[in-house]
Amino acid sequence: MPDFSYGAEVTHVAKRDMRIALLARRRELSAEARAAAASDIQATLVALVRRLCPARITAYVPVGSEPGGPELPEVLRAALPPDGELLLPVLLPDLDLDWAAYTGPDCLVAAGRGMREPTGPRLGAGAITEAGLVVLPALAVDLSGLRLGRGGGSYDRALARLPETTLTVVPLHDGELVSSLPAEPHDRPVRAVVTPAEGLRTLDAAPPSGLGTPPGVAPHTSAGRTGGE
Repeated sequence: MPDFSYGAEVTHVAKRDMRIALLARRRELSAEARAAAASDIQATLVALVRRLCPARITAYVPVGSEPGGPELPEVLRAALPPDGELLLPVLLPDLDLDWAAYTGPDCLVAAGRGMREPTGPRLGAGAITEAGLVVLPALAVDLSGLRLGRGGGSYDRALARLPETTLTVVPLHDGELVSSLPAEPHDRPVRAVVTPAEGLRTLDAAPPSGLGTPPGVAPHTSAGRTGGE
């Protein structure tokens, strides 16, 4: 049931205002700055995929000023083991996410909300649970791992399905990892971010079981960049 309390409304307004400011800041980035950021982010994610060698990962197609660049799916697929699989989201009418395999740029079609989606067989909303690495978008993430999305709740539902040990990573532009964000009960944390300046940085969203840093991922140094990045 929706929360119509004063506190919930304040949080909703705070999130809305932050989205407006963050999107405006992204639009101000030059094409050169976006390309340089995308190159750095792709390199870090490729190194991570090669280190983890997951059988399945999920990602998305960045659009507009989103960090990572539109080539991100192709770059990630090339980094997978020969039998590895990359899934991309398919937005459902209720704003939940289904998943389908990415087989190359020709499999993508324009979809709602500016997304580009794969045309292959739908694998179901639960397909994300078998991913060893989940790369997902956000406008900002705070130091506890809470993310600010675009307000549809699609990824919060997807994150709620994941095992606690799944490595979830958000590509960000520099300056979008912040000290704190307004949060609501349905918000789900992520475990790491990638920024052009710092590379891969793990956050404080450790699972309740105390498993700590995901296997294959070194804790971030004082500079935030992991060894080997």
